Amino acid sequence: MELDENVGANGDRFVHRLKELSADEKQNLENQNSRIVPEIKAVKLEKDAKRHWDIFYKRNETKFFRDRHWTTREFQELINFDSDERITYLELGCGVGNMVFPLIEEGFSNFYFYACDFSPRAVEFVKQNKLYDESRIKAFCADLTTDDLFDNVTENSIDIASLIFVLSAIHPEKWRHVANVAFRALRPGGVLLFRDYGRYDMAQLRFKPGHKISDNFYMRQDGTRSYYFTEEELSELFTEAGFEIIMNTYVQRRTVNFKEGIDVPRIFVQGKYKKPTKGLKMTMFHRMLPKLYMQLAIKLIQLFYKHGYCRYCLLAIFLEGFGYIEVTIDALILIVSLNRENPINPVDKPYASDYIYHID
Repeated sequence: MELDENVGANGDRFVHRLKELSADEKQNLENQNSRIVPEIKAVKLEKDAKRHWDIFYKRNETKFFRDRHWTTREFQELINFDSDERITYLELGCGVGNMVFPLIEEGFSNFYFYACDFSPRAVEFVKQNKLYDESRIKAFCADLTTDDLFDNVTENSIDIASLIFVLSAIHPEKWRHVANVAFRALRPGGVLLFRDYGRYDMAQLRFKPGHKISDNFYMRQDGTRSYYFTEEELSELFTEAGFEIIMNTYVQRRTVNFKEGIDVPRIFVQGKYKKPTKGLKMTMFHRMLPKLYMQLAIKLIQLFYKHGYCRYCLLAIFLEGFGYIEVTIDALILIVSLNRENPINPVDKPYASDYIYHID
């Protein structure tokens, strides 16, 4: 069980309670309600979300966000691997690569990186980075509120995914889909690393009237948007998507820049969410690409068919809990001799998938 409060080596406080607001802060939040973003404008902001982020990157290029060198400190999952174990990493909402390139610089040579973003301009900046190497990283455009991620990433294939300061920019009605996309991308046992803005963060309290879209959801001056989460909202969201909660907490820290005279308190939410393995031990064998399993399975089916054993073959190799196609003898109930007039129904096998291949 997590402690109610924990202090990190760098002074960050990990807590499970909302910040207590002062009278002035409560008044600021109340004042925000005096002028809400009109519904017609809110609809347009949603429609133009990609354009606003593309303009943001056109204006700021790679200079706005700092490289995230803190990730290996906060997320030990990034380093708890054997150096010769191949790890597939997916950054959901990569921006200009502020997370993935620091990892490459730190020598994560056993990682293969996928990096996707909503903004075509941001993806181009990733590809222009001197560290971009197509043998180690693939950057592409993807809208996490759709399924187009899977045009480039195979389901159930990712060891580690990250969603860092991304979900807050997405309309709350679409969070569930984003969580499901992350769940589908991860292999069983894979982990989603999460950080975003927390409820009553300094940035939320500073919004003036005319910027509030709905409860805890705001429009910035440049048309981009941000939401401020509670840990309870995130716990419910990712649990419903099927994840196990490893960590889910507020992070209170101070952002200090002595050169610019900045010293402000910030509140983030941080989480680690695991895709269940259903008690089955994962090995490197199970992380092989499903495509390879499929190709081998089809070859076996064709071989058996050539020798006259069957016309219809049940591909009963979808193991419950893996989401991978297996070709071991145990799982290869695969080639089943079937009566031509009475082909077997896959539901007769409780662990079989609904895939039947008809060889003509």
